[in-house]
Amino acid sequence: MGCDMLGLKFLRSALVAGVTLACVLPAAAAELKVVAFAGASNWPFWIGQEKGFFKKNGVETTLDITPNSVEMAKNLYAGRYDMALTAIDNIIAYDEGQGEAGLPDNAGFVALFGVDDGMLNVMARPGIASLKDLKGKTFSVDAMTTGFAFVQRELLKKNGMTDADVNWVKVGGGAQRLEALVKGEQDATLLNTPLDLAAEARGFTRLMRAKDELGGAYQGIVGAVKRETAPAKRAEIIGFIRGFRDSVGWLVDPANKEEALAIFQPRMKMERPAAEKAYAALTDAKGGIYRDLKINPEGLKTVMALRSSYAEPRKTLSDASRYVDESYLIEASK
Repeated sequence: MGCDMLGLKFLRSALVAGVTLACVLPAAAAELKVVAFAGASNWPFWIGQEKGFFKKNGVETTLDITPNSVEMAKNLYAGRYDMALTAIDNIIAYDEGQGEAGLPDNAGFVALFGVDDGMLNVMARPGIASLKDLKGKTFSVDAMTTGFAFVQRELLKKNGMTDADVNWVKVGGGAQRLEALVKGEQDATLLNTPLDLAAEARGFTRLMRAKDELGGAYQGIVGAVKRETAPAKRAEIIGFIRGFRDSVGWLVDPANKEEALAIFQPRMKMERPAAEKAYAALTDAKGGIYRDLKINPEGLKTVMALRSSYAEPRKTLSDASRYVDESYLIEASK
């Protein structure tokens, strides 16, 4: 019998009689520390905490927002976090010794499940109507060697421009880039949903959706861990994946829209019109958050191809299995 089922009077009587009671307390859920960027991947996380989906699957969760990919990589590598919700490009970069954080050549990061296709948009200040109008202007990125910088470089190339046509500025994650754009410190940047909608609501211009220009699939955010330390947290990671999947399922159910917006709006500080657009985008069956959490193999090939073209030191990447471990998602799906 658990202690919470024993009355206070009974407990006192037992103690007086010299009876020893073995109270069985419910086992505490194990903890998983998660770091993420501001963006679409956090809505299911907030839902999972608010609705108890993580606890239901035996795991307590914490979420910190990272200022940039360098800090994310350092902290994941050092074990300050058990999991990162981050671009798979970051994972590949640090596994290939091409990152900016000064980690060993192979950091041993691995992606376990997919969240979205990046949902990337080029957003610019008013008065800039096309990508070519950015010639000589400033373009902000998180880092030049990781994240989505290579997407932007490819977009420039497809529009007859080169890296030298814009002035690159390293600012940090999406939230930091949005803030810099709003302050007028840069002319344009690449933002994912819903940050693009926050910029649009402030009068900034959407120049293009990246996936429309890339000519194919693109794998964006994934859940990633450090390969060598993940087995010790396998049960918690599987519980997290199950809770995240349940959260996505709850989010995309139209019956939960109002409650989902009530969870989202105060955290993102978005007015109702922009939040409505974010909901529509993120719950879209084709272009929104992945419902099956599977990493898109064709999207991963696109990321690898871009890194093969632009990353330094130059490497031709062909083995996707180096960056993905599907076993956790497979077990979580049972």
